[in-house]
Parts: sequence; structure tokens; C-alpha cells
Amino acid sequence: MANIGTASLTIAELREFASFTPCEQRYIKRSLDVGLGRQDAFKLWARDDTESRSIRSQYVVYQELKALRGQVPADTGFDALEAYIGKLVRIAAFDLAQERIDGFSAFRFLYERLLGAEVRPFLPSAFCAAAALPQIRPEKRKMLLQSISEAAATAPGWSAREPSFYPEWVEKEAA
Repeated sequence: MANIGTASLTIAELREFASFTPCEQRYIKRSLDVGLGRQDAFKLWARDDTESRSIRSQYVVYQELKALRGQVPADTGFDALEAYIGKLVRIAAFDLAQERIDGFSAFRFLYERLLGAEVRPFLPSAFCAAAALPQIRPEKRKMLLQSISEAAATAPGWSAREPSFYPEWVEKEAA
């Protein structure tokens, strides 16, 4: 019976990913390759010099992920909160400034995979803080901040279940 529940949750994750724009899907897959060290992101994702520079910057910024993994502060205390949330907001601001993530759902989907389920309670505040920064264009800032629902921003609790679907590059078949 547990397998049926896990399968239905995985299908829900697949459906959620399918609901994202093609640009968001591409950026999430690229970011997972960079952040999890799965593939050579330059070979797979760089279509031009601009994208190559963006990936290089992403590799540098994502070095901070190592310090964040497994270091989530207790949600009842304030010890280590400043260092953790500061790094998380800086990484989130980089991703949002790339203008390839259009809303909180895609952001949450990506960060749950980059950092694990334990980061969920911190994602609404990191997203709002990053989206409100002046480094984000005003029109984009408005769109991002309007994308987070009241329910997501004020959730009384979060699932501890780790994500099971990690989207990857799929090679196109030669016709």
C-alpha cells in the first residue's frame, strides 16, 4: 500500500513539473545539474556565450548550497538563522534575477530538490525576500510576489517527505 501512495505522490510531482513553462522546466533541470553535480551543465545547456557565462556564475553562486545542506536552523529558535537565511536569499536572488523562474511554485520545486525537504519552512520567506530586492526588475518583482499564495506564505506546517522526481536532460532521438 505504501508503494501506491509513493507512486501517486511522484505522479503529482510529475504533473506539477509539467505545469511549469518550458523556460522554467529547462532552468530547473539545468540548475539541478549544476547544484547536484549531475552533469556537465556547459555541454548540455550552454547555447551561446551569454548562457555559458550564466552557468559559470551559477556554479560559483551554488557553492553556497554545500554550506546550507543539512544545516537548517531549528524552526523554534533564532540561532544560526541569519547566516542560513542570508545565504539562501542570496542564492534565491541569483536564480530569480535570471528571469527564468516565474513564480513561487517553480522556485519551491527547485529548492526542495537542491536542499531537501527540511528547507520547506524557509522557502516562502527566502522567496519573498529575494523577490523584493532591488536587483529584481520592478515588473518581475511584482509578478513574483503575486505568485505566492496566502496559503503558501502562512502554512502552519510542511511535509517532511523528500521529493522523489528529479527532472533531467532527455536526449532527442535522431529521426
